[in-house]
Amino acid sequence: MSRLNSVWPELWVRRWVRRWAKRSISLRLLLAVLVMIGLALPVAGTLLSHHYRASATQAFDERLGATLNVIIAGVTYDPIEQQLVHDRALGDPRFETVYSGWYWQITDGEENTLASRSLWDQRLPVIDSDTLSARSIPGPRGQSLRVVERDIYLAPLEAPLHISVAARDDVLARDIGEFQRLLWGGLVGLGVLLLGVLALQVRWGLAPLRRMHANLHEVEQGRTEQLDTRLPDELATLAASMNAVLARDQRLIERGRHTAGNLAHALKTPLSVMRLQLRQLPEANRAAWEVELERVDSAVRHHLARASAAGEGVRFAPIDLHATLAPLLNGLARLAQRRGIELRQTWAGEINVHMDGQDIQELVGNLMDNALRWAHSDVQLQVAMHEQQLTLTVSDDGPGMSEAECQQAVQRGKRLDEQRSGSGLGLAIVTDLVTLYSGHMHLSRASTGGLKVVVELPVVARN
Repeated sequence: MSRLNSVWPELWVRRWVRRWAKRSISLRLLLAVLVMIGLALPVAGTLLSHHYRASATQAFDERLGATLNVIIAGVTYDPIEQQLVHDRALGDPRFETVYSGWYWQITDGEENTLASRSLWDQRLPVIDSDTLSARSIPGPRGQSLRVVERDIYLAPLEAPLHISVAARDDVLARDIGEFQRLLWGGLVGLGVLLLGVLALQVRWGLAPLRRMHANLHEVEQGRTEQLDTRLPDELATLAASMNAVLARDQRLIERGRHTAGNLAHALKTPLSVMRLQLRQLPEANRAAWEVELERVDSAVRHHLARASAAGEGVRFAPIDLHATLAPLLNGLARLAQRRGIELRQTWAGEINVHMDGQDIQELVGNLMDNALRWAHSDVQLQVAMHEQQLTLTVSDDGPGMSEAECQQAVQRGKRLDEQRSGSGLGLAIVTDLVTLYSGHMHLSRASTGGLKVVVELPVVARN
């Protein structure tokens, strides 16, 4: 159990890392900006709020301290009356209004006490302080007061006088509260503005990547052959390198196809000569050599077919499927008419596909040729599409194939027409082309009793 508890956090971290490894760059940058704003602005707001509170409180205390000095300058002791006298006007009527929130007080802690009219019958609490000090205290009628006070010595008194000036601090609190509301409102607005500006900056900064991605999609769809290199320096070099790789691959593909064609022409004559020579051999020796020669011929044509179809189908520009197959289907229709077979076609409208014209002709030609070889009187070709999926269905009314024979027929090197004469490659080229274009092929019994071949290819071009 302890081992499981120690492994679980590591597995969770790995799962989290794998999940975030697929996140987009834009999302990562925006989250980084959001974290930065979420940390920086609250810290800045807290520091500014603390600094303003300290500054406002200090300014308020200094104002009270100035009033305290005026009171100290006006206090005297009358030895005849043996009482304290304050004869200097402060010029502030709030000290004359009862419980106005502005108060002053002079006391020696015993009999000698003077207070502002505003304090009425109340007294401020006293603490001993040789130096000027400020603090918050409760005042009359539950008021919250800010008091500045100190002790002085006044002749001929022996005991020190404690002088206090107090004022309600709700004004100070309102001032600080108003500043904090403005501060945090401004910081929130600033955060939203920064997030919006940085989001625009991220979008603008990643625009070349989006343009490059769209350009790559065009290359995949066959609309263009190379990437646009009119990009920032960091991406222009990458685009140029990718163009070099694409050009190299295309040269290799073309070279392979040309080599396959040349090899086919080079082998055709020697194989024909060998077949003629076989006819001169005794009947007993001829059969074994014909079997081996047929195996060589079939293997050569099979691998030549694979080499000729060695291109990336998704890179071909869109072609009109009906126009591409029209010459082939017209020729097959004439052949079917001579054999007394009805060739029916069903098309689902105009279809454009990302395929090489020769590839689709080879694929449909092999399927139709096999159907015509085995059909009694009817062959059907159905062409349909769904989104980007092309579906070709070829069926006949021939003897058909069992389920086991259908599974064997799609194995590598098998032919649909092994029991008939001819030089067709059967499923050799069909299976290679279907695999090349990431498609699927399914063989089954048709409703007419013959063979039904369904080929699905994800090659339909978007309008």
